[in-house]
Amino acid sequence: MPAMTSNDTRNHIIQVGADLIAQKGFGATGLNAVLTACGVPKGSFYHYFSSKNEFGLAVIDTFAEEYDAKLDQILTDRSRSCIDRLHAYFDTGLASMTRCEYSQGCLMGNLGQELAGQDEMFRTRLDTVFSGWEKKFAECLAEAQANGDINQDLDPADAASFLLSGWEGAILRSKVLKSTEPMERFIRVFFSHCLRAG
Repeated sequence: MPAMTSNDTRNHIIQVGADLIAQKGFGATGLNAVLTACGVPKGSFYHYFSSKNEFGLAVIDTFAEEYDAKLDQILTDRSRSCIDRLHAYFDTGLASMTRCEYSQGCLMGNLGQELAGQDEMFRTRLDTVFSGWEKKFAECLAEAQANGDINQDLDPADAASFLLSGWEGAILRSKVLKSTEPMERFIRVFFSHCLRAG
């Protein structure tokens, strides 16, 4: 088996750390647990990250980059209508929640709840991530509106903000209930009442 490159090792630490943080939270995830799970010495960690906070920011940036690519793939798929793209987005969320057996939810949402009130640097970085997602949703909704597929009186930016906030809340509720019912209910209300898309 070939040895990992320096960049591979850094990414491996980030990916393993992200999984642990998604399960336990940032504060409860100790560096020793991350290093043990990664199978790398502490010196390797400090070669890539000067502190746990810098590591946390790297986790946010890496997750955001990967999630942005997934969002772009779904929301700009011209082979589907905008409504179908939004359904596909929600379907991936439902599948993800079921796959992790309601144990994780949205990593960015979890970190926002845990850290936004504690650390300004984390709050700012997370706000940038969420704002970027809102923009992508707003663009898809504006396209749907231009195609006559949704309520013409709707403000796409308002609807995108509601989508993100409501979906994140539904994910949290689903974790508590250990059921996708809150997420499914949000989807129904969003399409039938907010978008009036049927």
